[in-house]
Amino acid sequence: MTGRPSAAVPWEQLAADGTTVARYEAKVYRGPGPTPCHWWLGAISDSGHGKFRAGSRPAGTSRVVSAHVLGFVVHHGAAALRAGAVIRHTCDEPSCQNPGHWLVGERLQNVVDYAARRVLTGHALADVRGAAGRAVAVRDAILSAAPGAEPAAIAAALAAGHPSGEHQDTLW
Repeated sequence: MTGRPSAAVPWEQLAADGTTVARYEAKVYRGPGPTPCHWWLGAISDSGHGKFRAGSRPAGTSRVVSAHVLGFVVHHGAAALRAGAVIRHTCDEPSCQNPGHWLVGERLQNVVDYAARRVLTGHALADVRGAAGRAVAVRDAILSAAPGAEPAAIAAALAAGHPSGEHQDTLW
């Protein structure tokens, strides 16, 4: 749900670096599936957010960043970020890279939303594996699926986090 932009990160430079953007885009799965999310196929943090080494060491811009914050800057510009803000996921999938699922918000509202929705049976935030376990399961399902079988693999990975079989659509 969250990603905090950092003032120390040269976001504009990273978003303007064609090599960084191409590497980022190569790690995003945008195929058909049971949700409109664009899934992160790279490293995943303990919170379920994608992690990515952006920039270059020779240029002095090399940083490990939250993938969705970099994606937000690439798609919406660094000017859209404001101090103290977080990038929120309207889909409640921390590894989602769909620019249409992001909005800038306040940390407190993000926490309130999380607390309200994590108790909903079958909701993404109620996954028994936690956010990181869910993100890893979806990533691994996509990477191991035969070409064309990704949507079914994603659906199975998502369903595995809710042994009751319940499903709750996002509320946004």
